[in-house]
Amino acid sequence: INPRVLNLYQRQPEKRQSLQTYIQRRVSPERVRRGRQLLKRHQTLLNRVAERYGVQPRFVVALWGSESDFGAHMGDFSVVRSLATLAYGSKRKDYFRRELLVALRIVDQGHIHPDQMRGSWAGAMGQCQFMPWSFSNLSVDFDGDGRRDIWHSPPDVFASIANYLAAAGWRDDLTWGRAVQFPTTRLAEYLNSTFDLSTWNEYGVRRLNGNILPVRPISARLIRPANASENIFLVYDNYDVLLKWNRSHSFAIAVGTLADRLR
Repeated sequence: INPRVLNLYQRQPEKRQSLQTYIQRRVSPERVRRGRQLLKRHQTLLNRVAERYGVQPRFVVALWGSESDFGAHMGDFSVVRSLATLAYGSKRKDYFRRELLVALRIVDQGHIHPDQMRGSWAGAMGQCQFMPWSFSNLSVDFDGDGRRDIWHSPPDVFASIANYLAAAGWRDDLTWGRAVQFPTTRLAEYLNSTFDLSTWNEYGVRRLNGNILPVRPISARLIRPANASENIFLVYDNYDVLLKWNRSHSFAIAVGTLADRLR
């Protein structure tokens, strides 16, 4: 048992951050600068991944940066030990036991040596922070070496991220959404409603600069996360895909914001 893992688990959920604070930390100027460098450096590879899976390179890089700071911080916990600890000492024993057994199969299949199978305290692994089940079902051997190496291989990392999004329903003809303006007196009536963009234009939703929304036949939902204060957003289907990756509005908005700033 790893007592530190149990201590971190028992401290959950962590203190809630405002959306503004969360985005400031996740979409720092340094992360944007580094992301742009890496987007350019890996452009050829990312274009190949985009062609195969239909996911825009900037979103692959944004998720890579959000999950592990572009591979710099993958976590240094033994994944097997963490999952065994949580399978014994957490309130979600069945879930972590399933993930533990999958992790052991991953080692048995030769994808990673046990000593190198490092990750977060909760068992998320590699540069894209996949749980073992996600690794087993959605990771990709894009460099063709016979192993799905999300710890060391950029081709495998990028393709695995893109394959996850594609399997969840990603559309490469859409972005994630945008922050918008809307009359506060009408917000309660329309919050969490879904209409096409032309209807939202008629109702008075505007971009932050005051311009009308794009004229496209696509639907969008108006949201205001609980920690967002006065910020409201119009989000598309791809936003719901980001929520499948991580069920956090703060995370999804931060990834989308970072992807926007990488353009």
